[in-house]
Amino acid sequence: MIRSNHVHCILSAKKENLSAIIRDFKRHTASTILKTIESPKESRRDWMMKRFEFAAMSNVRNSPHQFWIHDNHAEELNTLRFTAQQLNYIHLNPVRAGLVEKAEDWLYSSAGLYVIAVIDED
Repeated sequence: MIRSNHVHCILSAKKENLSAIIRDFKRHTASTILKTIESPKESRRDWMMKRFEFAAMSNVRNSPHQFWIHDNHAEELNTLRFTAQQLNYIHLNPVRAGLVEKAEDWLYSSAGLYVIAVIDED
């Protein structure tokens, strides 16, 4: 689920290299998004780039711009019940924020796929 200021996802890795996958995801998306923002067509370019420069100043290991925060709020999904709770939490995030009335209405969410799956089983 993608929001304007954060992302929620459930990930797994076969070879226990999940931290490397997350690192590479952050590196690739940050690079792509920063290049897109630097486009002359982006009217908020200067404002956004200054925000990313400011974020980078508080961390010595950064490039001149910091897009992602360095920590993750990882939770091990070790039971089916806990996995379902976390998936529900993710899907309801834009509803709790007042952005949509139903989870499946959020464009950047998998919630609609779960509604379809339930309907198809009937």
